[in-house]
Amino acid sequence: MATRHFHYGGQAVIEGVMIRGEKNMVTAIRKPDGEVVVHKEPLPKAYTGKLRSTPLIRGIIVLIESLVFGVQTLTYSANVAIGEEDAKQISGWLWVTLAISMVFAVGIFFLGPLFLTKLIGVQTSSGFFSLVEGLVRLAMFLIYLWLVSLMPDIRRVFAYHGAEHKAVNGYEAGAPLEPESIRKYPKAHVRCGGSFLFVVLIIAIIVFSLVGKHALWIMVLSRILLVPVIAALGYEFIVFGANHVDNPVIKILLTPGLWLQSLTTREPDDAQLVVSITAMKAAIAADEEVAPVMPEPISGQAV
Repeated sequence: MATRHFHYGGQAVIEGVMIRGEKNMVTAIRKPDGEVVVHKEPLPKAYTGKLRSTPLIRGIIVLIESLVFGVQTLTYSANVAIGEEDAKQISGWLWVTLAISMVFAVGIFFLGPLFLTKLIGVQTSSGFFSLVEGLVRLAMFLIYLWLVSLMPDIRRVFAYHGAEHKAVNGYEAGAPLEPESIRKYPKAHVRCGGSFLFVVLIIAIIVFSLVGKHALWIMVLSRILLVPVIAALGYEFIVFGANHVDNPVIKILLTPGLWLQSLTTREPDDAQLVVSITAMKAAIAADEEVAPVMPEPISGQAV
């Protein structure tokens, strides 16, 4: 009988951790009174079917999945964190929130650098223009992360982010899922969404240099329409890197993304580790109830 193998991942939320399993999404939140509550939700088939493991297409699905689950779990965790545990249903504003978030992200981090590069008057070759634009984009992204990391509430979320990574790293190393066992593991992970975003920013430089310099409206349109393509390529790189992490060249290429996580993770305390472990154990248990055996490994769930 084949050994079951799945790459677990997730995200930090307000006072908790969400773990995305094979067939279920599990969120563990610490309530104001100190109790840890666990909410399990089966994943829609759109996020577990064959397309979810199809190269290139899976990157786009993961992007959509991350946005949907991100808003959903953050809303739920906010409700629980303020003592409204029963508020589990997400309102019809979910898709409006997602649309606004996407417009904001594309506008700031894809169109903003284009206009700034135009404004400073870079008139040389398309390759150099794309390089300058990409460096501006990267600088804006790093400054944004640094600024939000100064906020006390966000720093707590980043500590839960570190706790999530430690739980995943410990689980993948075969360590017992207990605070004293997983504390020694890194708070960074090669499949982290932060690493994915860093790779996306680098790939964007290459893709936009291939597009070249054109009329401004064409360049604006390319920055919007090519976002899914860049995300798909970035995800494939993360999958490949995670599956070849022992390769010296791959390890070097993954290093900047791991460095970036020094901005998006913090060392968690034992209480935060308990929450991440609770989410991980619940996700594993839920998946074992649904599918005790997997015939082939599934690679590349972004953490």
